[in-house]
Amino acid sequence: MPLTSPIKPYDPAWPQQYAAEEARLKPVFGSGLIGIHHVGSTAVPGLAAKDEIDVLAVVRSDEGLDDWIRSLMRLGYRRGGNLSPGHHFFKRDVGGIRTHKLHVCLDGHEQIARMLTFRDHLCQHAEDRAGYQDLKLRLERENDQGIQQYLIGKDPFIRDILARLDRSLS
Repeated sequence: MPLTSPIKPYDPAWPQQYAAEEARLKPVFGSGLIGIHHVGSTAVPGLAAKDEIDVLAVVRSDEGLDDWIRSLMRLGYRRGGNLSPGHHFFKRDVGGIRTHKLHVCLDGHEQIARMLTFRDHLCQHAEDRAGYQDLKLRLERENDQGIQQYLIGKDPFIRDILARLDRSLS
């Protein structure tokens, strides 16, 4: 079963695509926005990835959620399920193809540090970046159940890196 998009070699256009989307998204959150970040594999130079830009928006509260949903729908996003309390998820398809994923997290949510720390680590450590890429490509080849199987397969690698980083800070 295919993933939402095939994995392809790193595209140097991804940072510009993120910047364009950041400009479209910032007004949605107004003064409630603390920060917005390019996360996921497309944010890591040299890393093969699904051609889907991952965006992390950090907000003060989710009191404006209904307004965000309406504004995001006008920008082509649709609501995904909450990934956890305080972690809202949206996705955007263009021409039936997934192009963007938006994670909206409340300030202090554990996923913020997790996403930023993992991204930054892969940017700085070529060996782990190569290992992650090899894993992703293998999981794509072996995948017969869809995106959830792929995500579950990546999780132990991500947890191991984050645990290693956590131990090194202790």
